[in-house]
Amino acid sequence: MLLHINPAYLFKLLHGFPPWIMPTDGNLGDKNFQMGKPGHREGATMHVKKYLLKGLHRLQKGPGYTYKELLVWYCDNTNTHGPKRIICEGPKKKAMWFLLTLLFTALVCWQWGIFIRTYLSWEVSVSLSVGFKTMDFPAVTICNASPFKYSKIKHLLKDLDELMEAVLERILAPELSHANATRNLNFSIWNHTPLVLIDERNLHHPMVLDLFGDNHNGLTRSSASEKICNAHGCKMAMRLCSLNGTQCTFRNFTSATQAVTEWYILQATNIFAQVPQQELVEMSYPGEQMILACLFGAEPCNYRNFTSIFYPHYGNCYIFNWGMTEKALPSANPGTEFGLKLILDIGQEDYVPFLASTAGVRLMLHEQRSYPFIRDEGIYAMSGTETSIGVLVDKLQRMGEPYSPCTVNGSEVPVQNFYSDYNTTYSIQACLRSCFQDHMIRNCNCGHYLYPLPRGEKYCNNRDFPDWAHCYSDLQMSVAQRETCIGMCKESCNDTQYKMTISMADWPSEASEDWIFHVLSQERDQSTNITLSRKGIVKLNIYFQEFNYRTIEESAANNIVWLLSNLGGQFGFWMGGSVLCLIEFGEIIIDFVWITIIKLVALAKSLRQRRAQASYAGPPPTVAELVEAHTNFGFQPDTAPRSPNTGPYPNEQALPIPGTPPPNYDSLRLQPLDVIESDSEGDAI
Repeated sequence: MLLHINPAYLFKLLHGFPPWIMPTDGNLGDKNFQMGKPGHREGATMHVKKYLLKGLHRLQKGPGYTYKELLVWYCDNTNTHGPKRIICEGPKKKAMWFLLTLLFTALVCWQWGIFIRTYLSWEVSVSLSVGFKTMDFPAVTICNASPFKYSKIKHLLKDLDELMEAVLERILAPELSHANATRNLNFSIWNHTPLVLIDERNLHHPMVLDLFGDNHNGLTRSSASEKICNAHGCKMAMRLCSLNGTQCTFRNFTSATQAVTEWYILQATNIFAQVPQQELVEMSYPGEQMILACLFGAEPCNYRNFTSIFYPHYGNCYIFNWGMTEKALPSANPGTEFGLKLILDIGQEDYVPFLASTAGVRLMLHEQRSYPFIRDEGIYAMSGTETSIGVLVDKLQRMGEPYSPCTVNGSEVPVQNFYSDYNTTYSIQACLRSCFQDHMIRNCNCGHYLYPLPRGEKYCNNRDFPDWAHCYSDLQMSVAQRETCIGMCKESCNDTQYKMTISMADWPSEASEDWIFHVLSQERDQSTNITLSRKGIVKLNIYFQEFNYRTIEESAANNIVWLLSNLGGQFGFWMGGSVLCLIEFGEIIIDFVWITIIKLVALAKSLRQRRAQASYAGPPPTVAELVEAHTNFGFQPDTAPRSPNTGPYPNEQALPIPGTPPPNYDSLRLQPLDVIESDSEGDAI
């Protein structure tokens, strides 16, 4: 049967169109296909496909230049001065201009590298400006140097105080205290972290002696060790052990005063960590007893104008003008009469004798809504004096990343803020202490009493965590831990610092102390007798020295304008170029890459065709076989059998080449979309 193929039908089969979509007039040049009626959407699709095909052909064709032609064209048309002379001059001048152009190009690249590296170093410049305006009065935090009243906490420290007295007897008079060595003492506290004496006169064989020897185990220390420890070469240390005493370290001290003070604070921390915080608050100094008089400007105030927080180092602390619930108070004018005046009673007669060795008031000035780290940033005001504090304000403004490693609110700092329960702003001090507490919990399985505790964790104590003191000491002395926390925590981008000028004078004077103490005793205790004394009274005056404030602000030392101007200046000076020259250079780079890709694709196709021709064992397919393969997917061409010992064709003879070319079947030739014409109106019969 003779096979007739409609070229339009074949075109649709080869290009994926359904057979029932026919051209309206049998001409493929008409883009309006129909399914019963002409469709505008199909026509638009064909237009898009046409342009895409043209773009693909343009990409496959490439720029139309060779490498040499492209380079010559660039040198002849660029606005840069040097390349033009390379192709226009004679051989000697060509070589000279080539070397000059290469040298100046290297100089430009070198200078650009320096400027780009300088820009990417993110250096900053600091500017100082002075302003004048009415300012908010700072928040003022005051604390007593003694965290608790001894009369209320004495029952918790009874065993520890008796042991402390015995330690002092051993240090001061070991021979006399030997007779009292068998008195009833609670050595369970001592066994966890005892004080020892180390004889370092023989550095190769130092002797370690327990301060109590083995008396608490029923044995008696020899008098020889007592004489040795009286020598100047004997130092005191604290022994910290873990794993049931199998692993111990010694914390040495140069003075027995330091040793017993640190040892007492460590043992007191163990006791306080087991007491609920509300009970500790009740054992500290209440605000109505501590704050005797208050005056802000011309307005009277009292302890109710202060916010109370519990600070483990100093017990109850009181913050004036914190700004948590009310708007911050402004200062009307600079000067003493417009500041804050306080008269405080520290109750020194009720201090804990071994816990608080300093008498006075600890105070700190800070921003509103910021947590007061008064132990690190505060100052002392001495009892029996009037302390005047003049304040100057410095405002710091950092740029932030990538110029300064600072943060606005701490949201990007990878450390959980344990001070967030106070609803305070971010500070690097809060981050560092939260980081230490987090390391403490992970390494020691408990948190330290001096820092806030996350939910679900416990404070360290000897009963539940016997090895906590050894773990805490190792962590406190760890340089790696400090570097880790410093690396994770960031400074605040905006900060306010208060510079203080402090002056003191005796208060009250000898001539006025009688009536002043009478009045203050009457107001506080409703007593006609004097219940106050000079060693327990502190007077404070806090005020702005002036309304001038300094703003220390960071700015970029090298911005993008600086970078572009320097890059353009170097390029124009050495090569007489501009931005358009760079665009021209970019254009030639794109053409170069384009030509390279086309050559690589052509090379890959050539290699693939060679492999296909080498692996093909039979004669090339005829036109009839190609047509049958398109219409009959199950068609397999006939192959002549051959033995492995024979060549590709029988009898090692090549097939004769036809004398005449194959007929020209126009119905089977595929032409571009816009020139295909149909030979008939119907389908193949």
